[in-house]
Amino acid sequence: MSTRLKELKLEEQIANAPFEKLKQRHTEAEVITAPSRSTFQENWARLQKNKWAMTGMYVLIVMIILAVVCPMFSPYDSSTNDLKNTYASPSGKHWFGTDNLGRDLFTRTWMGVRISLLVGFTAAFIDLVIGVAYGGVMGFAGKRVGDAMNKLAEVLYAIPHLLVVILLSVVMGSGLSTIIIALSITGWITMSWIVRGQILQLKNHEYVLAAQSMGASGSRILFRHLIPNTLGPIIVTVTLSVPSAIFAEAFLSFLGLGVQSPAASLGTLIGEAMSSWTLYPWLMLIPASLLSITMLAFNIFGDGLQDAFDPKMKK
Repeated sequence: MSTRLKELKLEEQIANAPFEKLKQRHTEAEVITAPSRSTFQENWARLQKNKWAMTGMYVLIVMIILAVVCPMFSPYDSSTNDLKNTYASPSGKHWFGTDNLGRDLFTRTWMGVRISLLVGFTAAFIDLVIGVAYGGVMGFAGKRVGDAMNKLAEVLYAIPHLLVVILLSVVMGSGLSTIIIALSITGWITMSWIVRGQILQLKNHEYVLAAQSMGASGSRILFRHLIPNTLGPIIVTVTLSVPSAIFAEAFLSFLGLGVQSPAASLGTLIGEAMSSWTLYPWLMLIPASLLSITMLAFNIFGDGLQDAFDPKMKK
């Protein structure tokens, strides 16, 4: 009986409470109050919450702007020698000092950043085009064709970069184009395998079977339905392939197999500073620091993109 009395008192309190019934039409009951957002907008909003990733993106934007602007407005030419002003310390006249030939290191360093970024973005773009096309066909084609293409990719992947660069240097000579071609010969394989794995997961979904039943061609299904649904892993892979290409170029230029003087990349500047870095440490510290900052920013931004595009991270 006590429980029933408590229920009656509660009902009486609710009935006497100063509640006001809101007027609402039945047509407005299911109206969506929050604005709809596309997948890109959702991923971008998720990326903005990652402070480290946004910091990496801003650092990359600043590096790109400085690499473009600084050599244009510098009063010194990157290849002009001034033997009367060799190994000058950083000062108001030469912000980064001068090298063994009296060349302004501020201009040469930012030219090196420009060349390194050019190599990285160009190699990543070539990897994107070839890797997406090859991986899409490899995943969408039949088992025999896909296995044969996969074996060819494995054979190319086993060829070391250094051997390719040496062979191309003998045929074409050392230079920027040789580095880009050498990085592009095998750099697209990782992209193709990622795209292949995504295509194998998606090609049996209902919308693909519906497109096939409506008479859509294989190329249309591949490039209009399947590949657009793999943009997340593709963007992440491209972002992470840029620092790999930059480091590979710097390593090869450091060994003397890449960009040749008087042109400068970060690897070339580090290699030229090896003989005198104990006496003039800024010759190595400045380009090495910029190389480290660039690669670190790309990796942090790439990790943030991976978290933003990962379906498991969605809430």
